[in-house]
Amino acid sequence: MTTSAVLAGLGSYLPPRRVSNEELSERFDTSDAWIHSRTGIRQRRWADVGVSTGDLAYEAGHRALKSAGLGLGASVDAVILATTTPDHPCPATAPDVAHRLKLNSAAAFDVSAVCSGFVYGLTIAASMIESGHAERVLLIGAETYSTILNPEDRTTSVIFGDGSGAVLLRSGTPDEPGALLGFDLGSDGSQKELICIPAGGSRQRSTHLPPAPQDTYFTMQGKKVFATAVRRMEESSTALLNRVGWSIDSVDHLVGHQANLRILYSLAEQVRIARDRVVTNIEQVGNTSAASIPLALAHAAEQGRFKVGDRLLMTAFGGGLTWGSAVMTWPDVSPS
Repeated sequence: MTTSAVLAGLGSYLPPRRVSNEELSERFDTSDAWIHSRTGIRQRRWADVGVSTGDLAYEAGHRALKSAGLGLGASVDAVILATTTPDHPCPATAPDVAHRLKLNSAAAFDVSAVCSGFVYGLTIAASMIESGHAERVLLIGAETYSTILNPEDRTTSVIFGDGSGAVLLRSGTPDEPGALLGFDLGSDGSQKELICIPAGGSRQRSTHLPPAPQDTYFTMQGKKVFATAVRRMEESSTALLNRVGWSIDSVDHLVGHQANLRILYSLAEQVRIARDRVVTNIEQVGNTSAASIPLALAHAAEQGRFKVGDRLLMTAFGGGLTWGSAVMTWPDVSPS
């Protein structure tokens, strides 16, 4: 029988510091009502000074291992970390996370596809398992966006939060609950400026000019991103459902990237899925980029929202521009 990647463990971690809309209202000319009406966010978590993306990734990865009945030093063939905020420009953060989890023989690397990173990572992990190159893969999405936000920019500071989520995938069969059954990925580099940190890479360094202070922070052209995100996620979702032969009525849950509640509901309207089937946790955690989908999965599972065998459609959109979708059935798994 054909080999498939199967979800066997699920973990999540949020830093303890809660940042409410009221707290941000004291810094910016805004209000809880304004933020919530435009984003759906009430609060987000920000890591304390000295806490890195790798620290959050370790916590979620450890929990995913425990959820799968494994411990530190388990037999895992690869560790993939999806992140926009690595601990260092060089080296990648994943090898250090693997070392801390005592997975020292595992291949380990980062995936940089911004908010689409977890779906890209799912595709890579599943391909490694399906091709026979891995039996188990630990995939983590982790971000500390608070470290790259411009403290004077209201439009981004109210949206993004820090956090991490992880899944442990194992080799199995397509008929098992938890099987990943299909993927769709895409990109459009002609619009890279819509979501960008201008400075910090070789492009800016090649000019031999010091960066302007604002160029070291995350920037986003929100209005253009909104329309493009909805269109690309709808196209990707529809193409994938057609490829695997699922009707939209057969999808039990839409787990979209938690970018903005209005984006999620606009996407649901475009793909014709009822709002009560849309999984959301953005109100409490904000936009956590590559950690968004695994956090949403973990929180929904904790609430008992998923039943074994439920059909899930996951879809994301991020900088690059990048987008991607994945479908799976839900397993008998409890998040740690």
